[in-house]
Amino acid sequence: MNGGDSVRILNGNTFVVSDGCGDIDASPSIPTGLFAFDTRYLSKWQLTLNGEKLQALAVDDVHYFESRFFLVPPGASHYIDAKMSIIRQRSIGNSFDEEVRILNHTREPVDLKLRVEAASDFADVFEIKDVRQKKGRTYVLVEDGRLRMGYERETFRRETVVSATVPAEVDEQGMTFDVHLEGHGEWTVCLHVHTLGADGRDIRSSLLGQPGPSRPRLEYEFDEWLASAPRLSADSEALQRTYRRSLVDLAALRMVPLAFGGPSVPAAGLPWFMTIFGRDSIFTSLQALPFAPELALTTLRTMASMQGGRLDDFRDEEPGKVMHEWRYGESAAFEELPFTSYYGAADSTPLFVILLDEYERWTGDAEAARRLEPEARAALEWIDTYGDLLGNGYVWYQRRNEQSGLENQCWKDSWDSISHRDGTLLKTPRATCEIQGYAYDAKKRGARLAREVWKDPTYADQLEREAAALKERFNRDFWVSDGEYYALALDCDGRPADVLSSNIGHLLWSGIVEPDRAPMVARHLLGSRLFSGWGVRTLAEGEERYNPVGYHVGTVWPFDNSFIAWGLWRYGFRKEAGRIAEGMIEAAEYFDGRLPEAFGGYRRELTKYPVEYPTACSPQAWSTGTPLLLLRTMLGLQPDGEQLVTDPAIPDRLGRVELTGVHGRRK
Repeated sequence: MNGGDSVRILNGNTFVVSDGCGDIDASPSIPTGLFAFDTRYLSKWQLTLNGEKLQALAVDDVHYFESRFFLVPPGASHYIDAKMSIIRQRSIGNSFDEEVRILNHTREPVDLKLRVEAASDFADVFEIKDVRQKKGRTYVLVEDGRLRMGYERETFRRETVVSATVPAEVDEQGMTFDVHLEGHGEWTVCLHVHTLGADGRDIRSSLLGQPGPSRPRLEYEFDEWLASAPRLSADSEALQRTYRRSLVDLAALRMVPLAFGGPSVPAAGLPWFMTIFGRDSIFTSLQALPFAPELALTTLRTMASMQGGRLDDFRDEEPGKVMHEWRYGESAAFEELPFTSYYGAADSTPLFVILLDEYERWTGDAEAARRLEPEARAALEWIDTYGDLLGNGYVWYQRRNEQSGLENQCWKDSWDSISHRDGTLLKTPRATCEIQGYAYDAKKRGARLAREVWKDPTYADQLEREAAALKERFNRDFWVSDGEYYALALDCDGRPADVLSSNIGHLLWSGIVEPDRAPMVARHLLGSRLFSGWGVRTLAEGEERYNPVGYHVGTVWPFDNSFIAWGLWRYGFRKEAGRIAEGMIEAAEYFDGRLPEAFGGYRRELTKYPVEYPTACSPQAWSTGTPLLLLRTMLGLQPDGEQLVTDPAIPDRLGRVELTGVHGRRK
């Protein structure tokens, strides 16, 4: 990594984003800083030597929770040797810790002034995104050689405390160190930044009841995580690099859920979504099942513990509905936004049932499936009651909270993602096609669980009848005959949104597509309007709202493509699934093996490399899970009773692929 790049380290709910020198100088709208639980605890963290900023040589990405910066004073070049170097090594464990080491490369002694500028705006993550004004008061105190910065609004309090291991001159803007170095000598200081909650304890202990793990503990857990993962051997170095990057990033994104111990629920993504999202955690757990099945179990337990139990318009909560998003920041605490917790997603609920069934099929953990039977039944009941707003057998969404609820409650949740062919947005309620596929799949899988695990054949028969009726109805109402594909959605008048979109690929993995129509769907997915050469676009080129760098209207989403490939494989289109897998692996090479949340939908011959979406999350959970699901798809891994069956279809250019140690229920 070179010194000009943005550098990110993270551990659960806490992360740091800095420049290539390790410095932080955040404006109100730029997500750099030290963040914990949706609050920015450091908005300035700058190192100077004798009043001058330092120059970066390189950055060593040691671990996801640790990085090392190699710096020199300004003026050093190819022709002028640096007379000293500075190494900043930082990590996130129990606190944010940074060691600064200065090395004198000359024989002469030298006296220096090292300065650390520190400040915090205590911005809520939504203030950064939407530039909101704060309503509380900030304060700065110098006490006992420490710098204490704080923010207070009624009972909501956050503090940042900076201390050092050697004496310093401390003022309200930072710390200054007088440094004397003998010839060829070195000097070291360790800086500790503690993030505190309302009760004056570490924010992690305050909210979750336990402190963050120490650095040695993090190293041990990381080594254990990698050791427990299936081992990949492949001719393709790109595939091997991307696979390892995915395992590392997935480890980094694990969070401690509110109700259970263990960092085993994937957060959605850095920097905007470092919290639990129902949809994102479920999709990622599905992708990772053969590689890390424990993620699925904790995700299921977490979603069950937060399942809706009442009608609450502010939070879009309904009985049986699965949570969408949970936030810890100021705007959520004062209910300026409905995110503690928020239920504005129409797909998380059927996806919960899908994950439960897939988890039991992979692991044989029937006990977990029995324990979660009440929540699964409540989710299935939601599909037919609160989900069916118009009483016509489809799952619709319309926000209850008109002020701050999400307008689109599908995975394409931006405001302009669901439109007709002429570009006009649909009236609400809306019923997107992929959610009907999820509902169908949930009923089919619920029927299997009812028959084989819950021992309720009558309920199983009912669910199978309902699934069959939904499939017949869907294939009648959503089919766009003049284009031979499925509509993106129906509006409240039953009028189809007749645009060509990537959503049709999700219909394949759900199984709701009639077999005689599957070839037409596959042809569109790999056709020039949807397939860019790197992957399937969210919206087809030529549609009125198409924009190759529009969030959900033309970009390529790796997660989307992984499920599309899985669906193509399910219907027998192995070559087409392999082509998508190959495009994704090749694209990952341009992002150092880390697939971002989204990248541009430009035709491959125009750019020669994938263009990253400007504000894409990276790492992002379901992009991190993409190579894992693609591996499963290419190898054709499927549980069949107590056995694991394979039906591989590896693209020729990827060569030999061998995966051993796959998790499952096999005896």
